[in-house]
Amino acid sequence: MKLSGKIILLAAGTAILSSALTAGVMKEAFSSRDDFSVATADAGVNGNQGGFYTVGLSPATTTDFTQAAESSINGVVSIKSYITPRQRSQGYGGGFFIDPFEYFFGSPRGNRRQQPQQPQQEPDQDMEPSGLGSGVIISADGYIVTNNHVIDEAERLQVTLNDNRSFDATVIGSDPTTDIALIKIDAENLPIIPMGDSETLKVGEWVLAVGNPFGFTSTVTAGIVSAKGRSIGGSTGSKPMGIESYIQTDAAVNPGNSGGALVNLNGDLIGINTAIYSQTGNYAGYSFAVPTSIVKKVVSDLRQYGAVQRAILGIVIQNLTGDLAKDKGIKSVTKGVYVQSFSEGRSSAREGGIEAGDVIIAINGVPTDNVAQLQEQVVKHRPGDKINVELIRDNSKKTVVVTLLNLQGTTNVTKANDFTDLGCAFKKVDASTLKQLGISGGVQVVDLKAGIVREAGVRQGFIITSINEMRVASPADVEKIYHALMKAEVNDRIMILRGVYPTGKRGLYALDLVGE
Repeated sequence: MKLSGKIILLAAGTAILSSALTAGVMKEAFSSRDDFSVATADAGVNGNQGGFYTVGLSPATTTDFTQAAESSINGVVSIKSYITPRQRSQGYGGGFFIDPFEYFFGSPRGNRRQQPQQPQQEPDQDMEPSGLGSGVIISADGYIVTNNHVIDEAERLQVTLNDNRSFDATVIGSDPTTDIALIKIDAENLPIIPMGDSETLKVGEWVLAVGNPFGFTSTVTAGIVSAKGRSIGGSTGSKPMGIESYIQTDAAVNPGNSGGALVNLNGDLIGINTAIYSQTGNYAGYSFAVPTSIVKKVVSDLRQYGAVQRAILGIVIQNLTGDLAKDKGIKSVTKGVYVQSFSEGRSSAREGGIEAGDVIIAINGVPTDNVAQLQEQVVKHRPGDKINVELIRDNSKKTVVVTLLNLQGTTNVTKANDFTDLGCAFKKVDASTLKQLGISGGVQVVDLKAGIVREAGVRQGFIITSINEMRVASPADVEKIYHALMKAEVNDRIMILRGVYPTGKRGLYALDLVGE
């Protein structure tokens, strides 16, 4: 029987997730099916809750959820995003698409950078709500972890605590590849949820989901861990959504829960609720959370560097299946990750002694039965770290030591990209200059200094008429395109500038936006 459903990202804003995989380029092991799609869902003020969920306990069960609920409910916040209507999607590359669930609140496309924190401030009159999600307080001085798609492109974020105090939030950093973001409010002595260890979590263990579905604040639901290391794209035939190694549960989760807490019965955070499998956009039996094994690493990098220090193996891989094992003559193992080939450029796997045809079965002693589990183990590390890779080669077990590299094939620290890295300013071209040059619009490069633009060969006074075949008429257009490209896969972060100098000489320049 053919399934029909959707994977829904559960909160405000459109999720623009990088499809870069931790292991490099992954061969899709499942054929695509048209009846599945990936979309975001925004929780609206007037949203209707679809169904309910009850937990039945046998008389012999003594499990008590009250302590875990009481210890975590104050550590979960509500996050509202705001945007001005003129900032809605302009289609500036970067994988943007129209959100089919934007009837909840809409699909924001504003500037990610936030205004200074001002508690108890009402939204500007020209702004409107664009989404609603949840977040988890992880430090007493105001650091909050949530989903990237909760905060993505919002012009303003308002955080409301469980005691009804409200604060504006600043984005510290975000990572579309794992759908994790770190924000901060100006507050002290906040209640926190301690970070737990998702790797000790067992299938069948009770968990609680805490969040704000449909705007219903401080909502707690219960369920069990249904599976670990789950890849949503692989299970549904959808395109993989970045790094996928989710905790699957049957705790009821709905739009607005995104970024909220998944806790164990000790009240420890073991995951950030992110997505549901649904045919309607509302809870239909299964929800998915990013495990803390990934969250801890991403948050640490965002606080320390402002950008995730992502290590990769640099291999093309797929899950080992029965048919594949038979075809390749693999008899000593039935589970693992098959190495098909290597990605272009430097490959840490190849340099560490891994060969095409190997089956990776463990990293640092942790089993890697599938691609999702391998991703989870690699993403915990930074470029320059050494890992022990256990593998099967010619039906014999072997262990190699691999020094991990980043996407650029080095161990250098990756810096957070900023619009100022371009190293210049832009001004709108006056009407007389446009008429003289015979162009309809453009922006002129001024105040040129050291930066990406000058390194590409652009000189002072160059008038940009288009970027990546999209016409530009104002400095705001350039900034929108820049931020859109920074959401794209690393290899796609290229700005192609076309234009003309005041002398009439035309120019074409390529800007590489990948920083390291």
